[in-house]
Amino acid sequence: MSWRAHGSRAWLMQRISAVYLAGYIVMFSVHLLLDAPTSYHAWRAWMGLPFIAVVTSLFFIMLLVHAWVGLRDVIMDYVHPAVVRFLLLTLVALGLFALGLWVLRILMLTPLSNAVGAA
Repeated sequence: MSWRAHGSRAWLMQRISAVYLAGYIVMFSVHLLLDAPTSYHAWRAWMGLPFIAVVTSLFFIMLLVHAWVGLRDVIMDYVHPAVVRFLLLTLVALGLFALGLWVLRILMLTPLSNAVGAA
């Protein structure tokens, strides 16, 4: 029995990403409860910390992986015509890739000087 033939790799990716997502949400929620940023600049300063930037980037990578595995499995299970399945999988992949680029832009490329109401 190979990993690929029985979906074990997808199952493992889904579980690992789910655990990471849950851990990040708990960490993020605790931070907001104990030390919530009071302004946009405080928020950007906190998000600019290297550790927070890395774990937040990993959160969105894991979110996209989790979404891909789930949507791919649903499409493969319930869409039977090969052409339609291929088109749907391509659209989902392109959509998730675009969302990943959007998140990258938001997290890494938005300078602090472009903040709304920055003085």
